[in-house]
Amino acid sequence: MIRLFAAVAVPPDIGEGLLRRQAGIERAAWRPLEAFHITLKFYGDVREDHADDLDAELLKIGGAPFDLTLQGVGSFGEGADLHAVWAGVAGAEPLTRLAKACDQAARRIGIPVESRAYRPHVTLAYLRKPNPLEVAQWIQANNLLRSPAFPVRSFGLYSSRRTSEGSRYRLEASYPLV
Repeated sequence: MIRLFAAVAVPPDIGEGLLRRQAGIERAAWRPLEAFHITLKFYGDVREDHADDLDAELLKIGGAPFDLTLQGVGSFGEGADLHAVWAGVAGAEPLTRLAKACDQAARRIGIPVESRAYRPHVTLAYLRKPNPLEVAQWIQANNLLRSPAFPVRSFGLYSSRRTSEGSRYRLEASYPLV
């Protein structure tokens, strides 16, 4: 089994701006630059033979390149259940179409996928029992985040491996948008 997800990588120059915002929440597990991405579809644990089939299906996805802008910040969870802070994505319609295509690729080959609404974001930190006031203050201090537009010319299939320092990602395949 291999843990897989499809995603768009955040360019390093955009990620550098996100790194500067990573302070102010105690016990936050801030994500490193190389982990910044916008998930299109999380597939979970996939058999190796299904991973090959998924690769073949993702290769068929077409679509024109597009630009994205990161805008705003927020959190997942409430009160004692706060578990992540993130940067949002503006003008995400082409991204949403791409995410739907990644979902359909998995469904065509029988990989079960979760059906929750797509909410594009870049996870900046995972939280461990944070002080909700600190999280609220961080959101208020960073809510005007707006990155320069950046081009999306491809997306990737990534594997995820859990370690004691958090998840580590590896690009398994890249798919151009032309």
